[in-house]
Amino acid sequence: MAVNNRINIVEFPTNLGLKEPQPGVEPGVKNLPAWLRGNGFYHMLKPKNIYTLEPPPYSMQMDPEAGVRNSEAVIRYAKQQAELMDKVLQEAPFPVIIGGDCSILIGNAIALKKRGNYGLFFLDGHTDFMLPELSQTGGIAGMDLAVVTGYGHPKLTDIYGLKPYFEEENIWCVGNREYDRDYVAPILNSKIHYYDLDSLHDTGTEQCTNDFLNMVTDKKLDGFFIHLDVDVLDDHIMPAVDSRTPDGLTYAELNHILEKLLPHEKACGMEITILDPDRDPTAEYTREFMANMQRNILNSRKK
Repeated sequence: MAVNNRINIVEFPTNLGLKEPQPGVEPGVKNLPAWLRGNGFYHMLKPKNIYTLEPPPYSMQMDPEAGVRNSEAVIRYAKQQAELMDKVLQEAPFPVIIGGDCSILIGNAIALKKRGNYGLFFLDGHTDFMLPELSQTGGIAGMDLAVVTGYGHPKLTDIYGLKPYFEEENIWCVGNREYDRDYVAPILNSKIHYYDLDSLHDTGTEQCTNDFLNMVTDKKLDGFFIHLDVDVLDDHIMPAVDSRTPDGLTYAELNHILEKLLPHEKACGMEITILDPDRDPTAEYTREFMANMQRNILNSRKK
């Protein structure tokens, strides 16, 4: 089979950042790489290489010092991720990183910080900018954006003395639709460029993405990374997620954003998180997602 020398796939099949959906039941997001592979996504992309890093065993262990679950396992895995990503980023092919939950952002962020100063386009139906004392689950997957900007216990936020992994002002947080005042207060008080779903519709995807890319150019950043949590999509077209919320982006809106970001010369990788195969047993929603991602990725990385 011919390969696309411009694409690599990296598998980070972790669920360490999530709470059990039911007592004794692990979150199914760890199966996403195998699910996408089995449903033909890898065959569509024809990556040059496929890298896999198995995570530590899942548990519900709470770290009272950090106020989060599985902190030691997440830290160990993040360090291993960063080591692997250092190798992957040295190669020419664009890395498409398949989670897992959103805690994979930490290891990817560390790898990038080691290389320079990077921006982050954070597409998510939640801000993930929650501090441990406000979390009802203790799951790091709801705090990952806070962690990578330096909020939280140093054991998570200052690995290798690299805090912060991303500068706040170099981040666009786009698509949140949890509007509770206490929930959004931390990100509103930060320097992150914040576009909830309503303000994104007011601004428009064109202006939002252009402003981000202009920032990358004006600041002469070394590159930028894309975080895509599939729960940014409208619940009607992507209900296979752990924390469902009404409304969300259409595929047309998401595609317009990715059509501008992915081909850019400073784009250095994209991670895909939270699609839970257990919540899409017929692959109905997965197939539509794969078709849209295939077009976006292949059109941006043509031979």
